[in-house]
Parts: sequence; structure tokens; C-alpha cells
Amino acid sequence: MTSTESRRIVSSRHLAEGEGWEASEFEYGLIIAYNAFSRWMVKCMGAAGGGELSALEILVLHNVNSRGRDKRLTDICFLLNIEDTHTVNYALRKLLKAGLLEGDKRGKEVFYSTTAEGESLCEAYRKVRNQCLLEGLQHMDLSGDELRDIATRLRALSGQYDQASRAAASL
Repeated sequence: MTSTESRRIVSSRHLAEGEGWEASEFEYGLIIAYNAFSRWMVKCMGAAGGGELSALEILVLHNVNSRGRDKRLTDICFLLNIEDTHTVNYALRKLLKAGLLEGDKRGKEVFYSTTAEGESLCEAYRKVRNQCLLEGLQHMDLSGDELRDIATRLRALSGQYDQASRAAASL
């Protein structure tokens, strides 16, 4: 085993053998980042006074609140890159019941918007985020341009994973 192989940080060694082992290391980074981000959202929302919302419910709430525009289920799923509309629909129902969203049926579709309570909660989340996360990010050696570059690369890589999932579904 070379020194490079001994330093591989992967979740599944069998996926890191041979060519392309770097993808396995990247995937492990995604797993760790996804779980940390999900945990962060739940803790941040709790500190903001949002109670027991799941990570998906928090994402849906922020997405509906974004830009102050009403959104349909399909809009939310598209923007969050979620295929399983049932999970988003369940999150919407919970947020409606909590009084954070309201729905307006127009024809056959429902358009969702945040209530005053939902907007207020999103603003409280933003304040906790600024205090607990953004201040810490300022101490890292990452510029705003570097963060934007990482975000661009992650979106491009998500396209590769989407394409690979379509290819796998056709096998």
C-alpha cells in the first residue's frame, strides 16, 4: 500500500479500490457535509424558536419564503432537486398545520406562501445563522469568491450524479 492509499478517507474501502478512488473520497466528504448541514439546520431552527422541524421542512420553508413569491409543489421540488414529491408534500402539510405556510388553490394547483409567522421564523433563523455560522466562516481561509466556486462545482457535480442515476435506472 502506498502512502497515498493509506491516507484515503472513504466510507467504503471496496468503492475506493483501483481507478477513481478519489470519487469515493469525495462522496465520503459529501456524506459528512450533508449530515453536518442537516444537523446544523435543525439546531439553528431550534435556536430560532422553530421547534421540531426536520431538515426537509426547514428547506421547504426557506424555499417558499425565498423572494416572496408563491410556489407550487413542482417549483419547490425542482428548485431543491427532489424527485419524491410525496416527501415534500408531507413537509408542506406539516408547515401548513404549524401555521408557517398558507396555501391558495388556483385551478388544480395549490400555491404556497409564508405566513407572517413563517417569515418571522425565517428572519430569526437568519440572525442565528449570522451569529453562529457566518462569523465562524470569516475565520476560515476562504474568500467569498472561493465559496462561490465551490458552490458552482457542487452544482456541476450534482448534474453528473443525476446523469449517472438516469443511466443506472436504464440498466
